[in-house]
Amino acid sequence: MAIWDDVIPKEDLVMFAKAKFGGKGEFGKNPAILFVDITYGFVEESYPLGCKMGWSVVSANKKLLDKGREKGVPIFFTRGMHGTTFTERGRWKYRTSFETKNFDPKVHQIVEELKPNPDEVVITKIFPSGFFNTNLVSMLILHHVDSVIVTGLVTSGCVRATVVDAFSYNFIVIVPEECVGDRGVVSHKVSLFDMQMKYANVVPLSEVIDYLDGGVER
Repeated sequence: MAIWDDVIPKEDLVMFAKAKFGGKGEFGKNPAILFVDITYGFVEESYPLGCKMGWSVVSANKKLLDKGREKGVPIFFTRGMHGTTFTERGRWKYRTSFETKNFDPKVHQIVEELKPNPDEVVITKIFPSGFFNTNLVSMLILHHVDSVIVTGLVTSGCVRATVVDAFSYNFIVIVPEECVGDRGVVSHKVSLFDMQMKYANVVPLSEVIDYLDGGVER
């Protein structure tokens, strides 16, 4: 049973099947892992944008991070940046994370459990996708990457935007289901469904671990 089965109507599934969306896609030989915005501001519920799934996502990603490091897979992180002016912030439709008075810099700090090593790249961004206005593609090319494992927070926002851009650059995209989370359960499930249908392989973390153990050329 897929995680989205209780929210996607059967008639919708019929339409996607008619178009031959979904199914099992290929996995590449040279993956990278991209941890999207697993920062205290999204993980801890005490922050306005924190979500209930946060710490379970951290736990799952710790397993993935350990395996990726063991296998020598290129590892990248993204985190937000605190803009102090309207021009820097852009047209986001929420305000809480942009309050400048008594701003807590911990909001954009990657959680200690997933602390990047000195040789791992941390991309600072303002907008959803890890690809937008960054040199991520260039760095992936440097490592001859053909597949991007995308994880993090939140599923319907920065994760989905990053997945769509990775797909648009013709990378194979893999999303370990337990390694992503959202503040909204329905948006989480629907976003995973959409990604599986059109852009990515949404699979259990155990399958990704097996893939890194068996099918990676580094």
